[in-house]
Amino acid sequence: MAKQANTLSLGTDNIGSLLWRYAAPAIIAMASNSIYHIVDSVFVGHGVGGAAISGMAITMPIMNIAAAFGAMVGVGAAARMSIRLGEGNMQAAERTLANAVMLNLGLGLVLMVTMLTFLDPILQLFSGGNASAETLDYARDFMKIILLGNITQHMYLGLNEQIRASGYPQKSMRIILTAVAINLVLNPLFIFKFGWGIKGSALATVISQAVSFVITFSHFCSKSSFVRFKRAAFVFDWKIVKAIISIGLAPFMVNICASLVAAFVNTALLKYGGSGIHDVVRTVHGESDIYVGAYGIANRVVMLLIMVIQGLNQGMQPIVGFNYGAKQYDRVRKALYMTIACGMTISTLGFLCCQLFPESIARLFVDSARGGDEQLMIQAASQAMRLIVIMFPLVGFQIVAAAFFQYIGHAKLAIFVSMTRQMLFLLPLLWIVPRFMGATGVWISMPIADCASITLAAILLYRELKRLR
Repeated sequence: MAKQANTLSLGTDNIGSLLWRYAAPAIIAMASNSIYHIVDSVFVGHGVGGAAISGMAITMPIMNIAAAFGAMVGVGAAARMSIRLGEGNMQAAERTLANAVMLNLGLGLVLMVTMLTFLDPILQLFSGGNASAETLDYARDFMKIILLGNITQHMYLGLNEQIRASGYPQKSMRIILTAVAINLVLNPLFIFKFGWGIKGSALATVISQAVSFVITFSHFCSKSSFVRFKRAAFVFDWKIVKAIISIGLAPFMVNICASLVAAFVNTALLKYGGSGIHDVVRTVHGESDIYVGAYGIANRVVMLLIMVIQGLNQGMQPIVGFNYGAKQYDRVRKALYMTIACGMTISTLGFLCCQLFPESIARLFVDSARGGDEQLMIQAASQAMRLIVIMFPLVGFQIVAAAFFQYIGHAKLAIFVSMTRQMLFLLPLLWIVPRFMGATGVWISMPIADCASITLAAILLYRELKRLR
């Protein structure tokens, strides 16, 4: 009854206190999840070298594809569960949980087998065939182990979303922090003590996620949980699956687009990096892996900022979903406005950090004492960070707006808003601008795309808010 009252408070408590209650643990969890990947890069960069950082950057498109399917099920099921709980339909919430488990299990298995079977051609495709043999070797060693743990990752992240949506945001946070803590212990142990290199980093990631999955699964097996596994609910329901996929298509498409963007960026950097007059590092053919590593560093930093805002969005999700289901639209609008203000504050702080301390941030990932390519990678990463975040003070608004459409069930609109930056604006820019400006052209393409997508999101959100009034 206490947990039921906690969930029902979404429709009565002060919006500001609710947003803090749900967003604070979600922000910590999402930031920790991003730090999780940063830790991998930091230990690999210092323990193996800059070439290994480039190898991990090559794997980003594959990682994004795997994350796309996990996010589709996890976010879609969580949004549907929140709406059903707002309607007071407990049985529908339990069926949503059961179908999400079955869907995640099937998708995780198919992805693991497919990607392991065609790993080499996939790596060649996403590097444009221009990466060095050393970089590809590191990428292959890392992904083989990560893919073997793909099912566990899908189940852990998907179920964790539903723990938060069913009224346990702090428990959701603690489970993710557990994975981060285990990874922090195992990464240096496997890399420096056992000498397993990049394979050790991948193994640390898989083990930490497996432990967190066991904890997550046991939560829904407990009779004390507000929403839990019921044997009768484990019946495949195409209507529920279709609804999960429909709502989850927005984050799915975002991750798929991110995969395409990462592939285009890697290809452009390997082909044109060092050819632009404003590029900080002049390279010859076969040495542009430095720029791929620099992008890997800059992307980790930018993703940390985005994940913090996504954590804020996750805090908004149960509030907006519940009150939208209960037809309390004034509370929906108030939650949105508060989240936008917080999101823009976070993105502005990130902008200032990247403008003021880019070299110090880059040195966290690469041991500058090695000299040579590592020092050049620091210079390239510093330039990348400064240029990529030019529009970041307003990017927080666009991220929150796209999530809002998703959380109120407007799947098509959410997909459109989410995809415009990458597909409509960024990919054409990445195809054209680097040909004339080298790596600098890659970096400046991103804020130009941000500016266009922010404008579009503002127009569409204004129309939706008029409808809600």
